[in-house]
Amino acid sequence: MSNASGSQMTPRLVAGAAVLFLAAGLAGCSDGSGDGGADDRQPAAASSPTARPAPRPQPSQSPERIASATPSASERAEPTQAASPREAAAPAADGPLKGKVVVVDPGHNTRNAQHTAEINRQVDIGTGHKECDTTGTETNSGYSEAAFTLDVAHRLRSVLQAQGAKVVLTHDGDRPYGPCVTERAEIGNTAHGDAAVSLHADGAGAGDRGFHVILPASVRGGRADTSAIVGPSKELGARIAGNFVRTTGSAPSNYIGKGTGLDTRGDLGGLNLSTIPKVFIECGNMRNAQDAAQLTDAAWREKAAQGIADGIRDFLRG
Repeated sequence: MSNASGSQMTPRLVAGAAVLFLAAGLAGCSDGSGDGGADDRQPAAASSPTARPAPRPQPSQSPERIASATPSASERAEPTQAASPREAAAPAADGPLKGKVVVVDPGHNTRNAQHTAEINRQVDIGTGHKECDTTGTETNSGYSEAAFTLDVAHRLRSVLQAQGAKVVLTHDGDRPYGPCVTERAEIGNTAHGDAAVSLHADGAGAGDRGFHVILPASVRGGRADTSAIVGPSKELGARIAGNFVRTTGSAPSNYIGKGTGLDTRGDLGGLNLSTIPKVFIECGNMRNAQDAAQLTDAAWREKAAQGIADGIRDFLRG
C-alpha cells in the first residue's frame, strides 16, 4: 500500500494486496460515517455555471508534476455522442458471463454544470434528501471526472460484452444532465441486473491518493432497504478491489478505508435505493498529481476497466 506521502507500492506489496482484499479486506471496512469523495457530497453552486466542488487546500505543484497530469486534446474534448444504451453492441454469443446482466453507471455528466438548478434539486434517497446529481471534480489540468467515467464505462462495456454479458448503461453522454441518483438506481433495478458498479474519481487533497470501493451500509427508511444487497455487495466490492490492485498496480486509498481500499456509506442514493448488488469505485484522486497522470492515460484506463470487469466476472461466477 502507499504511504502517507502517496508513493507507489513495490511489486511484492501490490501482489500481496490483492490477496489481502479477498481474504480479509471486509474486516477492515469503516462504518457508514466514513468521508467519501468530495464530488459525491457537494452540490454545484447555482451562482456559477462552471462551479465544481471545492477541493481541500493543497500545496502548489511544480510545473513538472502538473505537466505529468496534462491530458491530450482528445482526452479534454467533450465525449462524442455514442449510441444510446439500447443501441449498444450485442453481447458475445457465448462466454463466461452469458445470460448475466451488468449495470454500469458512469458518474456525473459533462453537461451538469450547465444545469445547476436541475442537478441541485433535492431528491428522496430513502433516509433523507440529497442533490439530484453533482458536477463531479477534475484534474488540475481540466480533465473532468465525467469525461473519465464515461470513457471507462465504454471500455468496461466492451470487455464485459466480449465475455457474453448484457451491459446496461445508466446514460451514455446523451442526456442534458444527470440522471438523478434516484433514476440511476432505478435503471439498474428495472434491468434486473446481476451486478452494478458506479464509476467515479475522487476530488480530495493533493497529498491523498489511491482508489477505494464504496459498499452500501445497512439502511432502511422510506424506499430504501439494503438488507438484501449488503452481503453480496461486499463480496462484489472485495472482488473488484483485489482485481483492481492486480491489474492496475494502484494502491488502496491512503485517506479512506484504513488501507483496505473498502469504505461503507449509508448516504448515497445510488446505493440506498438499489435492489441489486451494487458498489461505487473511486478509481483515484484527480487532485493528486500521480493519480492524475494515471487517470488521464488511456492505457491505464483500459487496465482499470479490465480490473473492474475481472472483479465483476469473479463475483458472478462465484
